[in-house]
Amino acid sequence: MASPADAFPHPVSRPRRAVLKGLLVAACVLGAAAGAPAFAADAQPASQPVRGGVLRFLVEHEPSTLVTIAHTAGPTQRVSPKVTEGLLTYDLDFNPKPALATEWSVSPDGLTYIFKLREGVKWHDGRDFAADDVAYSIQLLKEGHPRGRATFASVTAVETPDPHTAIIRLSKPAPYLLTALDANESPIVAKHIYAGTDPLTNKNGAAPIGTGPFLFKEWVRGSHIILERNPDYWDKGKPYLDRIVVRFIADQSARSAAFEAGELDLAGGPPVPYADLARVSALPGIGAETRGYEYAGRMTQLYFNFERPILQDKRVRLAIAHAIDQQKLLDVVYYGYGKVAPSVISPKLKAFYDPSLEPYGFDLKAANRLLDEAGYPRKADGTRFALKLYANPFNTQAAGDFVKQALAKVGIAVDFQFFDFSTYIQKTYTGRDFDLTLESLQNLFDPTLGVQRTLWSKNFRVGLPFSNASHYANPEVDRLLEAAAIEPDPAKRRQLWLDFQKVVYADVAALGLIATDGVTIFNKKVKNHTIGVTGVDASFADVWIEK
Repeated sequence: MASPADAFPHPVSRPRRAVLKGLLVAACVLGAAAGAPAFAADAQPASQPVRGGVLRFLVEHEPSTLVTIAHTAGPTQRVSPKVTEGLLTYDLDFNPKPALATEWSVSPDGLTYIFKLREGVKWHDGRDFAADDVAYSIQLLKEGHPRGRATFASVTAVETPDPHTAIIRLSKPAPYLLTALDANESPIVAKHIYAGTDPLTNKNGAAPIGTGPFLFKEWVRGSHIILERNPDYWDKGKPYLDRIVVRFIADQSARSAAFEAGELDLAGGPPVPYADLARVSALPGIGAETRGYEYAGRMTQLYFNFERPILQDKRVRLAIAHAIDQQKLLDVVYYGYGKVAPSVISPKLKAFYDPSLEPYGFDLKAANRLLDEAGYPRKADGTRFALKLYANPFNTQAAGDFVKQALAKVGIAVDFQFFDFSTYIQKTYTGRDFDLTLESLQNLFDPTLGVQRTLWSKNFRVGLPFSNASHYANPEVDRLLEAAAIEPDPAKRRQLWLDFQKVVYADVAALGLIATDGVTIFNKKVKNHTIGVTGVDASFADVWIEK
């Protein structure tokens, strides 16, 4: 009987990479930020990496878990890939590179993916990594991951004919699948640790065991995480660092002060207030980098809670849209680092974005008229009704304050409540006691993975972070999302996404607001911090510190 690798005579990794690169270039062309200062990366020296050193790495908000198997929160994505790996990684041109998989092939009909797995890999507890771990992880991602439920929806089976081969069978094509296998998006976890447990509550989330370049040492809540060099890492000679100290500093001004005092070496975000960004990046020995955010597709969005009768009236939602001056929001809160986003798909995601859509427009007269027509006249105190607003802390308190002040001008009294990250997740996705939420959800490199989760009715699940918090349900939107997810023809798939945007825009289902820019701040002695499209969300196996 032929081996799985012989089933298809054309693809093993390199030929497939050339094809995939062409698809990704079309899908992931990112526009330059309008009006925002540009940072040029410092050229990396030709010197060889050296061993040793401690990296002081800032993760702005404390994670609620350290593994992304059922979580897509930004702080978790920063930490998880250092310990827990994926099948592939991607360079700055989106070329896939081997990680736990060394070779891969795809059948002509797009329904079978074969991965040859790296041999000799050990879990940090000494157990052998094997194909069963891959099969189990993909099933977990399909069942409980906010985006994985869409990414792996058409997976019918993961076969493991031998310990170093995994064969994914699909019922329908998944044109985005080979770009979804990075560690922060689709981590491979140990079956012997997760089997029979809830991945959201498994103790591995607090003390992870992975296959990555760093070993989990400790997590002091409210203070830091320590990761130490894995001496038995499969990529011999790596990692170069002895230790990573992950610090949490929720206050933005305190982060700026920490960089100024030389207490931090590296942070993504931007980690400091936009108002401080130019000053901090100009400090002696400090640099700034805008690459490394291509995989994320950062966005700031406003979502409505459709369980609230008042927000089920489209006139109210449209009035809210007219009350927010998006350009002023970009200029005042984000200091020009980004682009106004009329759609829930980022204007930087050019292969899918609909350029015919215009912002709803800042129009207080229209907003007031719509609210009057909806039956909410101003009362004696000048207000019409009250709404409770939450904000993902990655959007900063200033963004929430801006929205609060904007809505006050049309008589909407906003109770803006700003929480730490973990509390925000619990209150928004479990407690659901909000009317509006100012979110910071990534579009990613493909809207099936980054956008579908937020407006697909089948992805409403209480307690699941970054799912359909709106509880929005529209059969036509569902149809378009589900069709786009499996359409292999790029032109037809683009048209489905254009149609989707028009329906969502007409329904005022959500407000895209701003496609924000990412900026990494770093000590210039830290090398190889940005070598792929995931930037500081990568493993750091290649990071080293100049002596």
